Amino acid sequence: MAVDPQASAYAAAGVDIEAGERAVELMKASVAATRRPEVLGSLGGFAGFFDASALARYDHPVLATSTDGVGTKVAIAQAMGVYDTIGFDLIGMLVDDLVVCGAEPLFVTDYIACGRVHPERIAAIVSGIAAACLEAGAALLGGETAEHPGLLGPDEFDVAGATTGVVEKAKILGAERVRPTDVALALASSGLHSNGYSLVRHVLLNRAGWSVDRHVDELGRSLGEELLQPTRVYAKPCLEVIAATPVHAMSHITGGGLANNLARVLPDGIRVDIDRATWTPPPIFSLVQRVGSVSQPDIEATLNQGVGMVMLLPEESVALAQSSLSAHGIASWVAGRAAAVDAGGGVELHGSHPG
Repeated sequence: MAVDPQASAYAAAGVDIEAGERAVELMKASVAATRRPEVLGSLGGFAGFFDASALARYDHPVLATSTDGVGTKVAIAQAMGVYDTIGFDLIGMLVDDLVVCGAEPLFVTDYIACGRVHPERIAAIVSGIAAACLEAGAALLGGETAEHPGLLGPDEFDVAGATTGVVEKAKILGAERVRPTDVALALASSGLHSNGYSLVRHVLLNRAGWSVDRHVDELGRSLGEELLQPTRVYAKPCLEVIAATPVHAMSHITGGGLANNLARVLPDGIRVDIDRATWTPPPIFSLVQRVGSVSQPDIEATLNQGVGMVMLLPEESVALAQSSLSAHGIASWVAGRAAAVDAGGGVELHGSHPG
């Protein structure tokens, strides 16, 4: 059999085309499961197609877009040899940045860069991305797996993506809707989510020298299992609340912490006072703070402290919102209140967490 010299040369440079093709075959079923009626064509083309005529049902459709990655949490996945959960971290970071504007996520594209294509590993990563897309109601429209020998080690990889959604212009949530009588409804996070891992890894793995398989009594499981806990995807539950009751603004609590992210959706002249006594952060947060001797301001400016999302809404809407969220297994509580101020605004945290 004749050998294709071009393919042979590419393989000699460290790129395995056949492995890439096998990875695509392995992921096809997962991607197909996310298909929405608006999706045209199938996996494998040069571009993904989404039928925009579906937007005709909107009076004034506005597209919203977001891009993000998993960050250094991929190092935990590598150390654990577990690859099918970080897709939830990617999708959570993407679609929930759209939901805070009131937008419904329509589709996602992903990008996986690796030093060497391990087909089963790539398929596992994509299966997690697809499962999270299903949970968010978004189609996994396409993506790219790029092999970068020499730039990344054989077992190294990174994951990123982008998403597009749509919202009725008259229903876009934001600072201009916030009222000084609103309350701040906090939605529980599932843990660290996908932010602050450079600090967490520095404190627990590097400085303290703990291994990912170390059992930690206060966590009730190994350190690696705790650190790999997938990000909660809030998209569908939050869209249900938005449809059922007035919500004025929402904040996705990611890098920068609760106060910094919530301040992004506040207008000048309104301050939100958050009472720490209304919740107890999960043990992983106090563990990082104690082991790393991290100050309260530093920990709150880096980690979500157990709050993954905040809704600003009228007090009379809280009961319905909480009932709807509870049906999806999401705990929520009134963590604070808005107030009018003469100038400025922002977020103030008061009190101490219980215990």
